[in-house]
Amino acid sequence: MHAKKRMLMLLSCLFLLMMAKIYFRDLHEEELQLSGWFNPRRRVDVITTTEWLAPVIWEGTFDREALEKYYRKRNITVGLAVFAVGSLTDQYLDPFLKTASKFFMPGYRVIFYIMVDRYVQLPQMFYNPLQSFQMHILGEERWWTNLDLMRMKILAEHIQEHIRYEVDFLFIMSANLVFQNEFGVETLSTSVAQLHAWWYFQKTNDLPYERRPVSAAYIPFGLGDFYYSGSIVGGVPWQVLNLTQEYMKGVIWDAENGLNSTYEKYLNKYFFLNKPTKLLSPEYCWDPTFNTPRQVWYMKIAQYPTDSL
Repeated sequence: MHAKKRMLMLLSCLFLLMMAKIYFRDLHEEELQLSGWFNPRRRVDVITTTEWLAPVIWEGTFDREALEKYYRKRNITVGLAVFAVGSLTDQYLDPFLKTASKFFMPGYRVIFYIMVDRYVQLPQMFYNPLQSFQMHILGEERWWTNLDLMRMKILAEHIQEHIRYEVDFLFIMSANLVFQNEFGVETLSTSVAQLHAWWYFQKTNDLPYERRPVSAAYIPFGLGDFYYSGSIVGGVPWQVLNLTQEYMKGVIWDAENGLNSTYEKYLNKYFFLNKPTKLLSPEYCWDPTFNTPRQVWYMKIAQYPTDSL
């Protein structure tokens, strides 16, 4: 009798081991391996992998078909938040929305979060059942002198209240951007940083980091990886929320000590301490007033200067 029970227990354990093996094998197969879609050797003319082994996305390095196959199975929703106040609304919001509705994550569910200081009429766009638009009118905080602090505070509130439940990935972008080509799923990751077009080709010691040791944004000479642009930031919602919270802490710390720095310098300090898991090359946000170098094959987004920032 005892021998029979031991045999049944042994068979049960073997069955559970087999099921666990199948489960973890399937789980492993479902994960998107970097080698399955990213080939850095295709672009030997540029930096394609960081020292912490994060991919730098350039045209030619990624397999869009493999990425599409993976993400379509997951039925993802991607959020895109844009802030437009004052003259930014009149000058830039319409071209941003028109081009984003065409080129941002085509074929996937997208929620546009439009943060404005007054009600605006959405521009004429082709109807896309996968896209929805949420307009949020800013409150009295719109009178703040620090627009970046206002932007981060309001974004953090919206992420906590509803965005984190609505999307799988979230990007925040400046309003003065005009999409030129597809900005697709190759950009998705846990934490996404945009390489600054002005500073990508410069030496590390020449990058405009905050150099005052007493500032929360301080990065010493000789340290630092890249200079990141504040025009595009992305990732999963909780990572974007963490960035906004750390930014606000830095601003408050400096204010209490009589200091002030720029949004991009705080952003660069954040990514210096919290390495992004994916970097977007300057192709994804290029200043069209610059001569286009041979390394930039396709400009994904054109960034235009603003007089109001």
